[in-house]
Amino acid sequence: MIALGASCAIKMENVTKRFGKVVANDHINMELREGEILSLLGENGSGKTTLMNQLSGIYFPDEGQIYVHGKPVTIASPKDAFDNGIGMIHQHFKLVDVFTATENIVLGLEGEGRFDLKKAGEKVAEICARYGFDIKPDQKIYDMSVSQKQTVEIVKVLYRGADILILDEPTAVLTPQETDKLFEIMRAMKKDGKSLIIITHKLHEVLDVSDRVAVLRKGEYIGDVMTKDADQQSLTDMMVGHSVTLNIDRPDPVDPKPRLEIKNLTVYDELGVKRLDDVSFTANSGEILGVAGVAGSGQKELLESIAGLYPVREGEIVFHSPEGKDINLVGMDPLAIKKTGVGMAFVPEDRLGMGLVGSMGMTGNMMLRSWRKGKGLFVDRKQPEQLANDIWKELEVVTPSTSFPVRRMSGGNVQKVLVGREIAQDPAVLMTAYAVRGLDINTSYTIYNLLTQEKMKGIAVLYVGEDLDVLLELCDRLVVLCGGQVSGVVDARSVTKEEVGLLMTQHRKEGA
Repeated sequence: MIALGASCAIKMENVTKRFGKVVANDHINMELREGEILSLLGENGSGKTTLMNQLSGIYFPDEGQIYVHGKPVTIASPKDAFDNGIGMIHQHFKLVDVFTATENIVLGLEGEGRFDLKKAGEKVAEICARYGFDIKPDQKIYDMSVSQKQTVEIVKVLYRGADILILDEPTAVLTPQETDKLFEIMRAMKKDGKSLIIITHKLHEVLDVSDRVAVLRKGEYIGDVMTKDADQQSLTDMMVGHSVTLNIDRPDPVDPKPRLEIKNLTVYDELGVKRLDDVSFTANSGEILGVAGVAGSGQKELLESIAGLYPVREGEIVFHSPEGKDINLVGMDPLAIKKTGVGMAFVPEDRLGMGLVGSMGMTGNMMLRSWRKGKGLFVDRKQPEQLANDIWKELEVVTPSTSFPVRRMSGGNVQKVLVGREIAQDPAVLMTAYAVRGLDINTSYTIYNLLTQEKMKGIAVLYVGEDLDVLLELCDRLVVLCGGQVSGVVDARSVTKEEVGLLMTQHRKEGA
Protein backbone atom coordinates (compact mmCIF):
# COMPACT_ATOMS: atom_id res chain seq x y z
CA MET A 1 0.00 0.00 0.00
CA ILE A 2 1.16 3.55 -0.73
CA ALA A 3 2.61 5.62 2.07
CA LEU A 4 0.68 8.85 2.58
CA GLY A 5 3.89 10.83 2.29
CA ALA A 6 4.78 9.43 -1.17
CA SER A 7 5.88 12.11 -3.64
CA CYS A 8 3.83 12.92 -6.74
CA ALA A 9 4.48 11.45 -10.17
CA ILE A 10 1.75 13.74 -11.57
CA LYS A 11 0.15 16.80 -10.06
CA MET A 12 -2.64 18.69 -11.82
CA GLU A 13 -3.51 22.17 -10.54
CA ASN A 14 -6.74 23.90 -11.63
CA VAL A 15 -6.73 22.10 -14.99
CA THR A 16 -9.67 23.33 -17.08
CA LYS A 17 -10.79 22.30 -20.54
CA ARG A 18 -13.73 23.77 -22.47
CA PHE A 19 -15.35 22.77 -25.75
CA GLY A 20 -17.40 25.82 -26.74
CA LYS A 21 -19.82 26.44 -23.88
CA VAL A 22 -19.33 22.96 -22.42
CA VAL A 23 -16.85 22.79 -19.52
CA ALA A 24 -15.46 19.23 -19.73
CA ASN A 25 -12.97 19.72 -16.87
CA ASP A 26 -13.56 22.45 -14.30
CA HIS A 27 -10.48 23.44 -12.25
CA ILE A 28 -9.34 19.86 -11.54
CA ASN A 29 -6.80 19.33 -8.76
CA MET A 30 -5.57 15.74 -8.75
CA GLU A 31 -2.44 13.78 -7.86
CA LEU A 32 -0.89 10.48 -8.92
CA ARG A 33 1.68 9.32 -6.38
CA GLU A 34 4.95 7.58 -7.19
CA GLY A 35 4.56 3.79 -7.41
CA GLU A 36 0.76 3.60 -7.05
CA ILE A 37 -2.18 2.35 -9.09
CA LEU A 38 -4.89 5.02 -9.17
CA SER A 39 -8.39 4.25 -10.49
CA LEU A 40 -10.23 7.13 -12.15
CA LEU A 41 -14.00 6.79 -11.87
CA GLY A 42 -16.97 8.77 -13.11
CA GLU A 43 -20.20 8.54 -15.09
CA ASN A 44 -20.21 9.06 -18.85
CA GLY A 45 -19.52 12.68 -19.63
CA SER A 46 -17.80 13.26 -16.27
CA GLY A 47 -14.56 14.26 -18.06
CA LYS A 48 -12.28 11.27 -17.33
CA THR A 49 -10.98 10.69 -20.86
CA THR A 50 -10.71 14.44 -21.55
CA LEU A 51 -8.54 14.82 -18.46
CA MET A 52 -6.29 11.91 -19.43
CA ASN A 53 -6.09 13.20 -23.02
CA GLN A 54 -4.52 16.37 -21.61
CA LEU A 55 -1.91 14.29 -19.78
CA SER A 56 -1.14 12.31 -22.95
CA GLY A 57 -0.89 15.38 -25.21
CA ILE A 58 -4.04 14.91 -27.29
CA TYR A 59 -5.72 18.03 -25.82
CA PHE A 60 -4.07 21.13 -24.38
CA PRO A 61 -5.54 22.63 -21.16
CA ASP A 62 -7.24 26.04 -21.39
CA GLU A 63 -6.15 26.80 -17.85
CA GLY A 64 -4.04 25.25 -15.09
CA GLN A 65 -0.64 23.64 -14.67
CA ILE A 66 0.62 20.05 -14.85
CA TYR A 67 3.65 18.94 -12.82
CA VAL A 68 5.62 15.75 -13.55
CA HIS A 69 7.84 14.53 -10.69
CA GLY A 70 7.56 17.99 -9.13
CA LYS A 71 8.54 20.01 -12.22
CA PRO A 72 6.07 22.21 -14.17
CA VAL A 73 5.75 20.94 -17.76
CA THR A 74 3.97 21.86 -20.98
CA ILE A 75 2.36 18.91 -22.76
CA ALA A 76 1.22 20.09 -26.20
CA SER A 77 1.58 16.80 -28.12
CA PRO A 78 1.91 13.03 -27.54
CA LYS A 79 5.66 13.48 -28.15
CA ASP A 80 5.81 15.94 -25.22
CA ALA A 81 4.00 13.35 -23.09
CA PHE A 82 6.54 10.63 -24.01
CA ASP A 83 9.42 13.04 -23.37
CA ASN A 84 8.01 13.40 -19.84
CA GLY A 85 7.66 9.63 -19.39
CA ILE A 86 3.86 9.49 -19.86
CA GLY A 87 2.26 6.82 -22.07
CA MET A 88 -1.44 6.12 -22.68
CA ILE A 89 -2.87 2.74 -23.71
CA HIS A 90 -6.13 3.53 -25.48
CA GLN A 91 -9.25 1.38 -25.46
CA HIS A 92 -9.10 0.96 -29.25
CA PHE A 93 -5.72 -0.40 -30.30
CA LYS A 94 -3.65 1.51 -32.85
CA LEU A 95 -1.75 -1.35 -34.49
CA VAL A 96 -0.91 -2.39 -38.06
CA ASP A 97 -2.16 -5.98 -38.51
CA VAL A 98 0.44 -7.10 -41.07
CA PHE A 99 3.40 -5.83 -39.01
CA THR A 100 5.17 -7.80 -36.27
CA ALA A 101 5.04 -6.81 -32.60
CA THR A 102 8.50 -5.19 -32.84
CA GLU A 103 7.62 -3.27 -36.03
CA ASN A 104 4.51 -1.84 -34.36
CA ILE A 105 6.43 -0.96 -31.20
CA VAL A 106 9.13 1.05 -33.02
CA LEU A 107 6.77 2.57 -35.62
CA GLY A 108 7.17 6.35 -35.68
CA LEU A 109 10.39 6.45 -33.68
CA GLU A 110 13.13 8.66 -35.04
CA GLY A 111 16.60 7.21 -35.56
CA GLU A 112 19.77 8.12 -37.39
CA GLY A 113 20.51 6.05 -40.47
CA ARG A 114 19.16 2.53 -40.87
CA PHE A 115 16.97 1.33 -38.02
CA ASP A 116 18.34 -1.84 -36.37
CA LEU A 117 15.22 -4.04 -36.12
CA LYS A 118 17.18 -6.95 -34.61
CA LYS A 119 18.45 -4.78 -31.77
CA ALA A 120 14.92 -3.41 -31.24
CA GLY A 121 13.58 -6.99 -31.10
CA GLU A 122 16.12 -7.85 -28.38
CA LYS A 123 15.00 -4.85 -26.33
CA VAL A 124 11.33 -5.88 -26.78
CA ALA A 125 12.19 -9.45 -25.63
CA GLU A 126 13.97 -7.99 -22.60
CA ILE A 127 10.89 -5.93 -21.60
CA CYS A 128 8.64 -8.98 -22.10
CA ALA A 129 10.87 -11.16 -19.91
CA ARG A 130 10.99 -8.49 -17.20
CA TYR A 131 7.20 -8.25 -16.79
CA GLY A 132 6.11 -11.71 -17.97
CA PHE A 133 4.47 -10.53 -21.21
CA ASP A 134 3.13 -13.30 -23.44
CA ILE A 135 4.23 -12.12 -26.91
CA LYS A 136 7.05 -12.93 -29.32
CA PRO A 137 8.83 -9.91 -30.90
CA ASP A 138 8.46 -11.35 -34.43
CA GLN A 139 4.81 -12.41 -34.05
CA LYS A 140 2.38 -10.78 -36.51
CA ILE A 141 -0.49 -8.77 -35.02
CA TYR A 142 -3.13 -10.70 -37.01
CA ASP A 143 -1.95 -13.90 -35.28
CA MET A 144 -2.51 -12.46 -31.79
CA SER A 145 -5.35 -12.69 -29.28
CA VAL A 146 -6.98 -9.48 -28.00
CA SER A 147 -4.95 -9.59 -24.77
CA GLN A 148 -1.69 -10.02 -26.74
CA LYS A 149 -2.53 -6.97 -28.87
CA GLN A 150 -3.09 -5.01 -25.69
CA THR A 151 0.27 -6.25 -24.43
CA VAL A 152 1.93 -4.86 -27.56
CA GLU A 153 0.38 -1.45 -26.79
CA ILE A 154 1.76 -1.62 -23.22
CA VAL A 155 5.23 -2.67 -24.42
CA LYS A 156 5.09 0.19 -26.96
CA VAL A 157 4.90 2.83 -24.21
CA LEU A 158 7.45 1.02 -21.99
CA TYR A 159 9.88 0.83 -24.95
CA ARG A 160 9.65 4.61 -25.23
CA GLY A 161 10.69 4.94 -21.58
CA ALA A 162 7.33 5.70 -19.95
CA ASP A 163 7.22 5.39 -16.15
CA ILE A 164 3.67 6.81 -15.91
CA LEU A 165 1.05 4.67 -17.70
CA ILE A 166 -2.62 5.50 -18.35
CA LEU A 167 -4.89 2.54 -19.25
CA ASP A 168 -8.32 3.42 -20.70
CA GLU A 169 -10.89 0.61 -20.14
CA PRO A 170 -8.14 -2.05 -20.43
CA THR A 171 -10.33 -5.03 -19.49
CA ALA A 172 -13.34 -4.25 -21.73
CA VAL A 173 -12.69 -7.18 -24.08
CA LEU A 174 -10.69 -9.55 -21.86
CA THR A 175 -11.72 -12.85 -20.30
CA PRO A 176 -11.49 -13.17 -16.47
CA GLN A 177 -8.23 -15.13 -16.85
CA GLU A 178 -6.73 -12.45 -19.13
CA THR A 179 -7.87 -9.74 -16.72
CA ASP A 180 -6.14 -11.49 -13.81
CA LYS A 181 -2.97 -11.74 -15.92
CA LEU A 182 -3.14 -8.02 -16.78
CA PHE A 183 -3.54 -7.13 -13.09
CA GLU A 184 -0.47 -9.25 -12.24
CA ILE A 185 1.47 -7.28 -14.86
CA MET A 186 0.20 -3.96 -13.47
CA ARG A 187 1.29 -4.98 -9.96
CA ALA A 188 4.72 -6.00 -11.33
CA MET A 189 5.07 -2.58 -13.01
CA LYS A 190 4.07 -0.84 -9.78
CA LYS A 191 6.68 -2.90 -7.88
CA ASP A 192 9.21 -1.74 -10.48
CA GLY A 193 8.44 1.89 -9.55
CA LYS A 194 5.95 2.71 -12.32
CA SER A 195 2.87 4.84 -11.56
CA LEU A 196 -0.41 3.80 -13.21
CA ILE A 197 -3.85 5.33 -13.81
CA ILE A 198 -6.67 2.96 -14.82
CA ILE A 199 -10.01 4.19 -16.21
CA THR A 200 -12.69 1.53 -15.82
CA HIS A 201 -16.44 1.16 -15.20
CA LYS A 202 -16.01 -2.21 -13.47
CA LEU A 203 -16.05 -1.46 -9.76
CA HIS A 204 -14.98 -4.94 -8.63
CA GLU A 205 -11.79 -4.47 -10.68
CA VAL A 206 -11.20 -1.06 -9.12
CA LEU A 207 -11.35 -2.67 -5.66
CA ASP A 208 -9.11 -5.54 -6.77
CA VAL A 209 -6.18 -3.74 -8.38
CA SER A 210 -5.98 -0.09 -7.26
CA ASP A 211 -4.46 1.58 -4.20
CA ARG A 212 -6.58 4.71 -4.41
CA VAL A 213 -9.69 5.88 -6.28
CA ALA A 214 -10.31 9.39 -7.64
CA VAL A 215 -13.84 10.38 -8.68
CA LEU A 216 -15.04 12.94 -11.24
CA ARG A 217 -18.64 14.11 -11.54
CA LYS A 218 -19.91 16.44 -14.28
CA GLY A 219 -16.42 17.75 -15.00
CA GLU A 220 -15.54 18.42 -11.37
CA TYR A 221 -13.16 16.59 -9.04
CA ILE A 222 -15.26 15.14 -6.20
CA GLY A 223 -12.43 13.65 -4.17
CA ASP A 224 -10.44 10.50 -3.58
CA VAL A 225 -10.56 7.54 -1.21
CA MET A 226 -8.16 4.74 -0.30
CA THR A 227 -9.40 1.54 -1.94
CA LYS A 228 -9.20 -0.38 1.34
CA ASP A 229 -11.80 2.05 2.78
CA ALA A 230 -14.25 1.73 -0.17
CA ASP A 231 -16.83 -0.70 -1.53
CA GLN A 232 -18.93 -0.82 -4.72
CA GLN A 233 -21.88 0.98 -3.14
CA SER A 234 -19.85 3.88 -1.69
CA LEU A 235 -17.99 4.39 -4.98
CA THR A 236 -21.25 4.39 -6.97
CA ASP A 237 -22.84 6.91 -4.62
CA MET A 238 -19.74 9.12 -4.99
CA MET A 239 -19.94 8.95 -8.80
CA VAL A 240 -23.67 9.57 -9.10
CA GLY A 241 -24.12 11.97 -6.18
CA HIS A 242 -26.94 10.04 -4.51
CA SER A 243 -27.66 6.49 -3.38
CA VAL A 244 -28.14 3.99 -6.22
CA THR A 245 -29.48 0.43 -6.04
CA LEU A 246 -26.99 -1.97 -7.62
CA ASN A 247 -29.11 -5.13 -7.71
CA ILE A 248 -30.15 -6.70 -11.01
CA ASP A 249 -33.56 -8.31 -10.61
CA ARG A 250 -33.66 -11.76 -12.23
CA PRO A 251 -37.08 -13.43 -11.83
CA ASP A 252 -37.48 -17.00 -13.08
CA PRO A 253 -38.71 -17.37 -16.69
CA VAL A 254 -42.51 -17.74 -16.88
CA ASP A 255 -43.69 -20.59 -19.14
CA PRO A 256 -40.66 -20.52 -21.50
CA LYS A 257 -41.29 -21.93 -24.98
CA PRO A 258 -38.92 -22.22 -27.98
CA ARG A 259 -39.22 -18.96 -29.92
CA LEU A 260 -36.10 -18.92 -32.09
CA GLU A 261 -34.22 -22.05 -33.11
CA ILE A 262 -30.78 -21.80 -34.70
CA LYS A 263 -29.82 -25.02 -36.51
CA ASN A 264 -26.29 -25.71 -37.85
CA LEU A 265 -25.75 -22.06 -38.84
CA THR A 266 -22.63 -21.43 -40.94
CA VAL A 267 -21.73 -18.00 -42.38
CA TYR A 268 -18.75 -16.55 -44.27
CA ASP A 269 -17.72 -12.91 -44.59
CA GLU A 270 -17.10 -11.12 -47.92
CA LEU A 271 -13.46 -12.32 -47.92
CA GLY A 272 -14.51 -15.95 -47.61
CA VAL A 273 -13.49 -16.29 -43.96
CA LYS A 274 -15.79 -18.55 -41.92
CA ARG A 275 -17.33 -16.47 -39.11
CA LEU A 276 -19.87 -18.96 -37.70
CA ASP A 277 -19.31 -22.69 -37.84
CA ASP A 278 -22.24 -25.09 -37.34
CA VAL A 279 -23.87 -22.99 -34.59
CA SER A 280 -26.99 -24.47 -32.93
CA PHE A 281 -29.06 -23.32 -29.93
CA THR A 282 -32.61 -22.33 -28.96
CA ALA A 283 -33.81 -18.99 -27.54
CA ASN A 284 -36.97 -19.30 -25.44
CA SER A 285 -39.79 -16.84 -24.89
CA GLY A 286 -39.75 -15.25 -21.45
CA GLU A 287 -36.01 -15.61 -20.89
CA ILE A 288 -32.83 -13.62 -21.40
CA LEU A 289 -30.31 -15.70 -23.33
CA GLY A 290 -26.81 -14.26 -23.00
CA VAL A 291 -24.17 -14.62 -25.72
CA ALA A 292 -20.63 -14.60 -24.32
CA GLY A 293 -17.26 -14.71 -26.04
CA VAL A 294 -14.06 -12.75 -26.49
CA ALA A 295 -14.22 -9.98 -29.09
CA GLY A 296 -14.54 -11.28 -32.66
CA SER A 297 -15.91 -14.73 -31.78
CA GLY A 298 -18.91 -14.33 -34.11
CA GLN A 299 -21.36 -12.46 -31.85
CA LYS A 300 -21.89 -9.63 -34.37
CA GLU A 301 -22.36 -12.03 -37.30
CA LEU A 302 -24.79 -14.18 -35.29
CA LEU A 303 -27.21 -11.34 -34.50
CA GLU A 304 -26.93 -9.81 -37.98
CA SER A 305 -27.64 -13.23 -39.58
CA ILE A 306 -30.80 -13.63 -37.48
CA ALA A 307 -31.87 -10.05 -38.35
CA GLY A 308 -31.48 -10.74 -42.11
CA LEU A 309 -28.46 -8.47 -42.52
CA TYR A 310 -25.78 -11.13 -43.08
CA PRO A 311 -25.81 -13.87 -45.75
CA VAL A 312 -26.17 -17.45 -44.46
CA ARG A 313 -24.26 -20.24 -46.22
CA GLU A 314 -25.83 -23.20 -44.41
CA GLY A 315 -28.33 -23.92 -41.67
CA GLU A 316 -31.72 -22.67 -40.53
CA ILE A 317 -33.10 -19.82 -38.41
CA VAL A 318 -36.58 -20.95 -37.42
CA PHE A 319 -39.03 -18.58 -35.74
CA HIS A 320 -41.73 -20.41 -33.78
CA SER A 321 -44.65 -17.97 -33.63
CA PRO A 322 -46.94 -17.80 -30.55
CA GLU A 323 -49.71 -19.11 -32.86
CA GLY A 324 -47.71 -22.29 -33.56
CA LYS A 325 -46.50 -21.35 -37.06
CA ASP A 326 -42.84 -22.09 -38.00
CA ILE A 327 -41.04 -19.66 -40.33
CA ASN A 328 -37.49 -20.18 -41.65
CA LEU A 329 -35.94 -16.70 -41.83
CA VAL A 330 -32.87 -17.68 -43.89
CA GLY A 331 -32.73 -15.71 -47.15
CA MET A 332 -35.04 -12.92 -45.94
CA ASP A 333 -33.97 -9.28 -45.50
CA PRO A 334 -35.33 -7.23 -42.56
CA LEU A 335 -38.29 -5.94 -44.61
CA ALA A 336 -39.27 -9.46 -45.72
CA ILE A 337 -39.03 -10.67 -42.12
CA LYS A 338 -41.33 -7.83 -41.03
CA LYS A 339 -43.85 -8.65 -43.79
CA THR A 340 -44.16 -12.24 -42.53
CA GLY A 341 -45.40 -10.80 -39.23
CA VAL A 342 -42.29 -11.74 -37.23
CA GLY A 343 -41.80 -9.06 -34.56
CA MET A 344 -38.04 -8.61 -34.33
CA ALA A 345 -36.13 -5.72 -32.75
CA PHE A 346 -32.36 -5.32 -33.04
CA VAL A 347 -29.97 -2.98 -31.21
CA PRO A 348 -26.74 -3.32 -33.29
CA GLU A 349 -23.18 -2.76 -32.12
CA ASP A 350 -22.70 0.06 -34.66
CA ARG A 351 -25.17 2.61 -33.29
CA LEU A 352 -24.83 5.40 -35.84
CA GLY A 353 -23.66 3.32 -38.81
CA MET A 354 -26.43 0.73 -38.65
CA GLY A 355 -28.93 1.71 -35.96
CA LEU A 356 -29.63 5.42 -36.36
CA VAL A 357 -29.25 8.24 -38.90
CA GLY A 358 -26.86 10.68 -37.28
CA SER A 359 -28.09 13.82 -39.05
CA MET A 360 -31.69 13.23 -37.90
CA GLY A 361 -33.18 13.95 -34.49
CA MET A 362 -34.97 11.56 -32.17
CA THR A 363 -38.35 12.00 -33.91
CA GLY A 364 -36.86 11.32 -37.35
CA ASN A 365 -35.17 8.18 -36.08
CA MET A 366 -38.45 6.97 -34.56
CA MET A 367 -40.10 7.50 -37.98
CA LEU A 368 -37.60 5.10 -39.57
CA ARG A 369 -39.54 2.34 -37.83
CA SER A 370 -43.05 3.60 -38.63
CA TRP A 371 -43.00 5.64 -41.86
CA ARG A 372 -44.63 2.83 -43.87
CA LYS A 373 -47.75 3.25 -41.76
CA GLY A 374 -48.41 6.60 -43.46
CA LYS A 375 -50.90 6.70 -46.32
CA GLY A 376 -49.89 7.98 -49.75
CA LEU A 377 -47.69 11.07 -49.63
CA PHE A 378 -48.36 11.71 -45.97
CA VAL A 379 -46.25 10.31 -43.15
CA ASP A 380 -47.67 10.14 -39.63
CA ARG A 381 -45.41 12.32 -37.45
CA LYS A 382 -47.66 12.32 -34.40
CA GLN A 383 -46.89 8.84 -33.11
CA PRO A 384 -43.07 9.04 -33.60
CA GLU A 385 -43.03 12.47 -31.90
CA GLN A 386 -44.89 11.03 -28.90
CA LEU A 387 -42.51 8.05 -28.73
CA ALA A 388 -39.47 10.36 -28.95
CA ASN A 389 -40.82 12.44 -26.07
CA ASP A 390 -41.55 9.33 -23.99
CA ILE A 391 -37.99 8.01 -24.46
CA TRP A 392 -36.54 11.48 -23.80
CA LYS A 393 -38.28 11.62 -20.42
CA GLU A 394 -38.17 7.97 -19.30
CA LEU A 395 -34.52 7.31 -20.18
CA GLU A 396 -33.42 10.88 -19.33
CA VAL A 397 -31.78 11.51 -22.70
CA VAL A 398 -29.58 14.62 -22.52
CA THR A 399 -30.55 16.63 -25.62
CA PRO A 400 -31.92 20.16 -26.20
CA SER A 401 -34.88 18.83 -28.23
CA THR A 402 -36.25 15.79 -30.07
CA SER A 403 -35.08 17.37 -33.35
CA PHE A 404 -31.43 17.76 -32.21
CA PRO A 405 -29.16 15.58 -34.48
CA VAL A 406 -28.32 12.34 -32.67
CA ARG A 407 -24.71 12.36 -33.94
CA ARG A 408 -24.13 15.44 -31.76
CA MET A 409 -25.24 13.59 -28.62
CA SER A 410 -22.83 11.66 -26.37
CA GLY A 411 -22.43 7.92 -27.05
CA GLY A 412 -24.47 7.04 -23.98
CA ASN A 413 -27.42 9.18 -25.04
CA VAL A 414 -27.32 7.77 -28.59
CA GLN A 415 -27.57 4.30 -27.06
CA LYS A 416 -30.58 5.30 -24.97
CA VAL A 417 -32.41 6.51 -28.10
CA LEU A 418 -31.68 3.28 -29.96
CA VAL A 419 -32.60 0.89 -27.11
CA GLY A 420 -35.76 2.87 -26.33
CA ARG A 421 -36.91 2.82 -29.95
CA GLU A 422 -36.38 -0.93 -30.39
CA ILE A 423 -38.10 -1.89 -27.11
CA ALA A 424 -41.07 0.29 -28.09
CA GLN A 425 -41.71 -1.95 -31.14
CA ASP A 426 -43.26 -4.56 -28.82
CA PRO A 427 -41.31 -7.39 -30.51
CA ALA A 428 -41.44 -11.18 -30.05
CA VAL A 429 -37.63 -11.33 -30.24
CA LEU A 430 -35.36 -8.54 -28.94
CA MET A 431 -31.64 -8.73 -29.78
CA THR A 432 -29.10 -6.36 -28.23
CA ALA A 433 -25.39 -6.12 -29.01
CA TYR A 434 -23.48 -4.42 -26.18
CA ALA A 435 -26.59 -2.53 -25.05
CA VAL A 436 -24.82 -0.77 -22.15
CA ARG A 437 -21.45 -0.12 -23.78
CA GLY A 438 -20.58 3.49 -23.07
CA LEU A 439 -23.39 3.95 -20.55
CA ASP A 440 -22.78 5.09 -16.99
CA ILE A 441 -23.66 2.72 -14.17
CA ASN A 442 -26.97 4.42 -13.38
CA THR A 443 -28.34 4.14 -16.93
CA SER A 444 -26.90 0.63 -17.34
CA TYR A 445 -29.11 -0.60 -14.52
CA THR A 446 -32.10 1.13 -16.13
CA ILE A 447 -31.42 -0.85 -19.33
CA TYR A 448 -31.02 -4.13 -17.40
CA ASN A 449 -34.41 -3.56 -15.77
CA LEU A 450 -36.01 -2.72 -19.15
CA LEU A 451 -34.71 -6.00 -20.61
CA THR A 452 -36.06 -7.93 -17.61
CA GLN A 453 -39.46 -6.24 -18.07
CA GLU A 454 -39.46 -7.36 -21.72
CA LYS A 455 -38.59 -10.90 -20.64
CA MET A 456 -41.53 -10.94 -18.21
CA LYS A 457 -43.85 -9.98 -21.09
CA GLY A 458 -42.88 -13.29 -22.75
CA ILE A 459 -40.34 -11.81 -25.17
CA ALA A 460 -37.24 -13.82 -26.14
CA VAL A 461 -34.27 -11.54 -25.35
CA LEU A 462 -30.80 -12.20 -26.81
CA TYR A 463 -28.17 -10.19 -24.93
CA VAL A 464 -24.61 -9.96 -26.27
CA GLY A 465 -22.41 -8.47 -23.56
CA GLU A 466 -18.75 -8.14 -22.61
CA ASP A 467 -19.05 -7.89 -18.82
CA LEU A 468 -19.19 -11.46 -17.53
CA ASP A 469 -20.42 -10.40 -14.09
CA VAL A 470 -23.48 -8.77 -15.69
CA LEU A 471 -24.07 -11.73 -18.03
CA LEU A 472 -24.10 -14.10 -15.06
CA GLU A 473 -26.37 -11.84 -13.01
CA LEU A 474 -28.85 -10.78 -15.71
CA CYS A 475 -29.25 -13.81 -18.01
CA ASP A 476 -31.06 -17.11 -17.49
CA ARG A 477 -28.82 -19.12 -19.84
CA LEU A 478 -25.58 -18.43 -21.71
CA VAL A 479 -24.44 -19.47 -25.18
CA VAL A 480 -20.64 -19.28 -25.21
CA LEU A 481 -18.91 -18.70 -28.56
CA CYS A 482 -15.25 -19.36 -29.30
CA GLY A 483 -13.84 -18.86 -32.78
CA GLY A 484 -17.30 -18.93 -34.35
CA GLN A 485 -18.31 -22.20 -32.67
CA VAL A 486 -20.56 -22.90 -29.70
CA SER A 487 -18.26 -24.14 -26.93
CA GLY A 488 -21.12 -24.52 -24.45
CA VAL A 489 -24.70 -23.63 -23.47
CA VAL A 490 -24.84 -23.21 -19.69
CA ASP A 491 -27.20 -22.23 -16.88
CA ALA A 492 -26.22 -18.68 -15.87
CA ARG A 493 -27.48 -19.25 -12.32
CA SER A 494 -25.09 -22.12 -11.56
CA VAL A 495 -22.02 -21.70 -13.79
CA THR A 496 -18.94 -19.86 -12.45
CA LYS A 497 -17.17 -16.94 -14.10
CA GLU A 498 -14.00 -19.03 -14.43
CA GLU A 499 -15.88 -21.86 -16.19
CA VAL A 500 -17.32 -19.39 -18.72
CA GLY A 501 -13.87 -17.84 -19.18
CA LEU A 502 -12.44 -21.26 -20.09
CA LEU A 503 -15.28 -21.90 -22.57
CA MET A 504 -14.58 -18.49 -24.17
CA THR A 505 -10.99 -19.51 -24.96
CA GLN A 506 -11.31 -23.16 -26.00
CA HIS A 507 -12.89 -24.58 -29.12
CA ARG A 508 -15.75 -27.04 -28.87
CA LYS A 509 -14.66 -30.48 -27.71
CA GLU A 510 -16.44 -33.67 -28.69
CA GLY A 511 -19.37 -34.15 -26.34
CA ALA A 512 -19.10 -30.60 -24.90
